[in-house]
Amino acid sequence: MLSISKIFIFLGGVFIISGALLFILHRLGLERLPGDIKIQHNNFTFYFPIVTCILLSVILSLILRFIKK
Repeated sequence: MLSISKIFIFLGGVFIISGALLFILHRLGLERLPGDIKIQHNNFTFYFPIVTCILLSVILSLILRFIKK
């Protein structure tokens, strides 16, 4: 049972850090990068942040690679 609580604490920390990062990026005006897909019609909006996802994937991969070494 103790390991589950550690996982929840870790996930909570990840959510807090990512929320703070998103807040800071929004304040800096970097919430939407060029290349993100946005389709708008009458009362429908579809937004898919493909470039943001790729960038976050690269950054997280580098961080995890340095942590493992």
